[in-house]
Amino acid sequence: MLSFDFTTLRAAYTAGTLTPTALVEEILRRTADDPHQVWIQRLPEARLRQYAQALAGKDAANLPLYGIPFAIKDNIDLAGVQTTAGCPAYAFTPDRSAFVVQQLIDAGAIPVGKTNLDQFATGLNGTRSPFGACRNAFDPDYVSGGSSSGSAVAVAKGYASFSLGTDTAGSGRVPAAFNNLVGHKPTCGWLSTTGVVPACRSLDAVSIFALTAADAAAVLAVAACFDAADPYARPVEGHGFDFGRAAHFKFGVPRTADLEFFGDTASEALFRAAVARLQALGGTAVEVDLSPFIATAKLLYEGPWVAERYQAIRDFFDTQSEALFPVTRSITASGQKFSAADTFAYLYKLKAARRTCDAVWASVDCIITPTAPTIYTIAQMEADPIRLNSNLGTYTNFMNLLDYAATALPAGFRGDGLPLGVTLFTPAAQDLPLLHLAAQLHAALPGATLGATGLSLAQASAVPPAPTFPSLPSGQVRVAVCGAHLSGLPLNGQLTSRGARLIATTTSSPEYRLYALPGGPPLRPGMLRVAAGGAAIAVEVWEMPARAFGSFVAGIPAPLGIGTITLADGSAVQGFVCEALATTVAEDITEYGGWRAWLNRQI
Repeated sequence: MLSFDFTTLRAAYTAGTLTPTALVEEILRRTADDPHQVWIQRLPEARLRQYAQALAGKDAANLPLYGIPFAIKDNIDLAGVQTTAGCPAYAFTPDRSAFVVQQLIDAGAIPVGKTNLDQFATGLNGTRSPFGACRNAFDPDYVSGGSSSGSAVAVAKGYASFSLGTDTAGSGRVPAAFNNLVGHKPTCGWLSTTGVVPACRSLDAVSIFALTAADAAAVLAVAACFDAADPYARPVEGHGFDFGRAAHFKFGVPRTADLEFFGDTASEALFRAAVARLQALGGTAVEVDLSPFIATAKLLYEGPWVAERYQAIRDFFDTQSEALFPVTRSITASGQKFSAADTFAYLYKLKAARRTCDAVWASVDCIITPTAPTIYTIAQMEADPIRLNSNLGTYTNFMNLLDYAATALPAGFRGDGLPLGVTLFTPAAQDLPLLHLAAQLHAALPGATLGATGLSLAQASAVPPAPTFPSLPSGQVRVAVCGAHLSGLPLNGQLTSRGARLIATTTSSPEYRLYALPGGPPLRPGMLRVAAGGAAIAVEVWEMPARAFGSFVAGIPAPLGIGTITLADGSAVQGFVCEALATTVAEDITEYGGWRAWLNRQI
């Protein structure tokens, strides 16, 4: 079976062993039947072939998603294809695609069809659909997770490389856990919601399901394009310290008292094992109090955000409420009871909750939780739809209220063969570090596989690298320091006070000489690049937010300045340089190999 992960497909396209037209024929073969009730509408064969043929003669190097197939949750518009939001009576046919969908198509991606969902994105289980309950990719007796049910199963079954869902309370994460996928809920506003049927418009996020974290990151880099027509859109910000690629980082683990698995001991064991793998990757576990987060989650369905669900479909509900799925109708109707005063009261509660919850980020880079405490059969869910659905949102409902980014990823399988997952989350704009760490944690899972395909994650990773995908800005500047700014020395506080972190202790390339400059305190060196007779000089490389870099540079006195320094590995960073004239009256201390060694020599 051909893996649909991005690296495998791009390598096949590059080698000439696959074409988009051949890929479409394979998709048609795989989707001929729909026993899991994934689709509300898979695109007609002729239209799928048209998308593939439109790529003929185009340069794949200029299209980051060239020939990559994707599925679309049916509350997100695709031009000329009916949008139902899981309610046939509500259906309409849009003239244009949702902004985010158009970005993906323009990048070369091929839409496969519109997927099943909990009606109007209300639910976390996948059974609340008049098109039939979407079934788990591993065991059709179990729920798929929702509301982005079909979007997850389409990727897990190998019908698409990635898919779009939406996530207001966990709809982009719970289905990932139940189908052995990566599910990324981006920073709210990074992916446009223009052309998306809202659930809670102030909280909604378009989400990404993928086989790997690297694939999700590639989609995010293409899709995170600012949409001025979306009043909730926000430009992509630099992510800052990339804890996902750091040798050491700190992660929060909920107190035992805050963890709930509803008796599922296998789920608890999988979570504990994931925590151990994070530690093995260089993470330091820090116990955190999750109770304020859980308390915030209760605001979502106990407070006026339910009224926002009613507002989203108000005209339709007031005239055709009988067309709604019974449990959807009941939940939506409950939003009618809230007053404007109630809304402000809850907004005040949320503001206070954010202050309390955000205090944790002073001690950790990210937090790990289970994605869902357990999983249920479809029969169990239908017999107790409100309580069991609420259980599934234990660790997800607070995320958008608090403006966090989150990545769900596989954690392994229970003894009965059903997958479960864990979630990493951080403050907004930390999406790329999250995905980097998720990729590491996924790769560390013994025997990790891709969705329900049975294909190995390790085999996909072993394929020769595909062309470089676009990436997101770091918002960071790396600075090499060689003197008084080194760790423990007098001016190091000028770095740490600006949020800088030590990235590496290394040397420059062997093209520099080091001088002890007159004056002080504090004593300072000058590093000068020379054409001949240079040496490698010990340096520390620090990373600081770009927004703080200007004030840092402004405080550097002559004859020092900031220029480009070449490191031992050949890379170039910003770093301290010295005017050549100043070195004529300075002591040459190059022989010591670095400032700290010279200081120790003086002692």
